[in-house]
Amino acid sequence: MKYIITVFISLSFFFNTSSQTPEEVVKSIFDNALTDNTAEEHLLYLCKNTKGRIPGSGQALHAVRYTMQALIDAGADTVWLQEVPVPHWERGEESAILRSELGTLELTISALGLSVATSTGGVNARLVEVHNFDELREIGRKGIEGKIVFFNRPVDNTLINTFAGYGGAVNQRVSGASEAAKYGALAVIVRSPTQAMHDFSHTGVVRYQENIPEIPAVSVSPHDAEILSRWIMKDPDSMLQLVSECRNYPDTISYNVIGEIRGSKNPGEYITVGGHLDAWDISEGAHDDGGGCVQAIETIRMFQELGIKPKRNIRAVMFMNEEMTSTGGQVYASEAEKNGEKHYAALESDRGVMSPLGFGFGNAGDNRLDKLFELEKYFRPYGIRYFARGGGGSDISPLIRFNTLQIGYIPDTQRYFWFHHSANDTFEQVNIREMQLGSAAIASLIYLIDLYDL
Repeated sequence: MKYIITVFISLSFFFNTSSQTPEEVVKSIFDNALTDNTAEEHLLYLCKNTKGRIPGSGQALHAVRYTMQALIDAGADTVWLQEVPVPHWERGEESAILRSELGTLELTISALGLSVATSTGGVNARLVEVHNFDELREIGRKGIEGKIVFFNRPVDNTLINTFAGYGGAVNQRVSGASEAAKYGALAVIVRSPTQAMHDFSHTGVVRYQENIPEIPAVSVSPHDAEILSRWIMKDPDSMLQLVSECRNYPDTISYNVIGEIRGSKNPGEYITVGGHLDAWDISEGAHDDGGGCVQAIETIRMFQELGIKPKRNIRAVMFMNEEMTSTGGQVYASEAEKNGEKHYAALESDRGVMSPLGFGFGNAGDNRLDKLFELEKYFRPYGIRYFARGGGGSDISPLIRFNTLQIGYIPDTQRYFWFHHSANDTFEQVNIREMQLGSAAIASLIYLIDLYDL
């Protein structure tokens, strides 16, 4: 089902950019972004009024309604909702208490998304600590069966690229439960994949393999992972009482939210800019990814307010269900194919909203990339100089099959995984000026790509 609202507004009072140079237009975008407070109001509302907007929840639907109105207020010509099938998983009561000859320790944990629950009364068992799947195989069923597996591989903090560090540790969260279950484990507890050393647990989705028993999976804060490791080393007979009362329900329906400015010369072509609207249930979802959604809305607002007339249709998309099964991006691409749309370029902001460094570009040949890299000169005055090969995002990746240019917004991510998937991802952790420098950079790039037919 598709809900459409067409907005009729007069733009005669807006300043028209047709007589300005591209440099002047870019400056006007940065000036507007850094002096207008609309984006801050939107992010504050999403964080404080739709906290925990996990797919399938009432908070997610509240966020859908709010961003739909925000796009209308921003001046989008047309705004609509796109039905998306989503999982419905709910967290319940959860606790993890370690009992040892050293004492009793209550751990900070979070059930992983889509995890099954513990049985009534929880799981009470000894632990076996491992750092990778090879160690599981070496220990084997004899040493694992009937125990709780503790995956304790930390993120490699020597890696400057924080996403590379995260990528080197996250497989134990995603696949650890099924790998441990092959050897008879009763449950898994996984060290949170973060560069931080704090007492926030970082959740995320768990994937179960077919024909392997599904066992409960939780994350533990890095601070408590360190203590847990020391305690079970000193007392291997320590017992962990794990309770997780989460529950999976039948799939339900949520929505992508889409706002569009109609193109003046190439109305059959589309440029998409977006972020994902869903966030984990323990989080306000400020950096991940309320800020990315706000930046997409800002593109519409600034184009309209500054009188920028794009040749192509410009779409701001709030994708639903990136965190769990990524159906929002899949539905968006399927509908585009069904409607015969030509998707010229797509940009995703889903790395937090810290200070902008630049952009990564993917799914393009050398000639197109060389021309895109030449745009760096327009961003140099704003300290934005990183233009590189390789870019995109999970929600726009289904558009690759249409040969759509993939663009990833690249901010400074050194602090990103301090917040990612945790209760630490709050409005207060966002520097609004940094977010708005990013909003301006994104809107400027979209303007220049459209202007120069890149």
